[in-house]
Amino acid sequence: MKELDWLKGSITPLVTPIVDGDVDYSAYAALVENQIANGSHGVLVNGTTAEPSTLSIQERNRLVDIAVEVAHGRIPTVAATGSQSLADTRQLTQHAVRAGADALLIVTPYYVMPPQRGLVAYFNEVTRQVDVPWMLYHIPGRTGVSVTIDSLAKLRESNRFFVGMKHANNDPGLVTDCLSKLGDDFRIFVGLEELSFPMMAIGACGLMNAVGNIRPDALVALVESIWDEDLSRGRRIHRALLEVNRSVFFDSNPIPIKYMMKKIGMIPDDEHRLPMVSASPELARRLDKIVERLDNISLT
Repeated sequence: MKELDWLKGSITPLVTPIVDGDVDYSAYAALVENQIANGSHGVLVNGTTAEPSTLSIQERNRLVDIAVEVAHGRIPTVAATGSQSLADTRQLTQHAVRAGADALLIVTPYYVMPPQRGLVAYFNEVTRQVDVPWMLYHIPGRTGVSVTIDSLAKLRESNRFFVGMKHANNDPGLVTDCLSKLGDDFRIFVGLEELSFPMMAIGACGLMNAVGNIRPDALVALVESIWDEDLSRGRRIHRALLEVNRSVFFDSNPIPIKYMMKKIGMIPDDEHRLPMVSASPELARRLDKIVERLDNISLT
């Protein structure tokens, strides 16, 4: 789809700054500006890294408003609007559309373990009156729900605004299956840091990686090396990012990312809402060593 050429590249899933229990909206606006300044191809609001399950609907909606306002068309704003409740997902989705989000990312409803026919019906119902591109968020490790290629094909056939997915699972084969069955214009964003390079090399269109919060320029360079068919450079950047990519999973995401962002002065504190907690002293010491080497990541 030529009209969707803008929906690609490194689209960073922003963290949600918390100070004294409240969302720091000013700090959030600064994070959007930082992504623009570093060349990111878009921002993702209320993704997993934003800890959306700890936020109210009103807070999630306000974050969408701020991202759209700050970006002001300079880069695309993708709003993650999924929840485990159909009613909540519909409310979040409708607000994002009204606010001017360029695209939507809707996670599979978690915990309830629906059958595939239920997933297809759910997504079609949520997006029945949606007239912007939307993508399915496939992260079975968190939701307990996998989506089959047949279900994706049914959505593709029945829903004209269904354009892709964020694939956060250790299954590179699904990328090839999707592109073969659904078409080369099907948008696939990589959601697992260590698989960024290999999945893009076989056809994924971009990344939605937490590491983009601390080194957005490195992810932009990785993506653009693949677009330029400079796979040697892409491999070098991939290897240079390996340590920081792995650090995301030293503890539950975004605990490590928030700690490192605090250390480099990007957010006021690495505060979370329960049941999420800040980095332990042991984790902090481990991450401090990685922070010391962040500036050494080569982009050539």
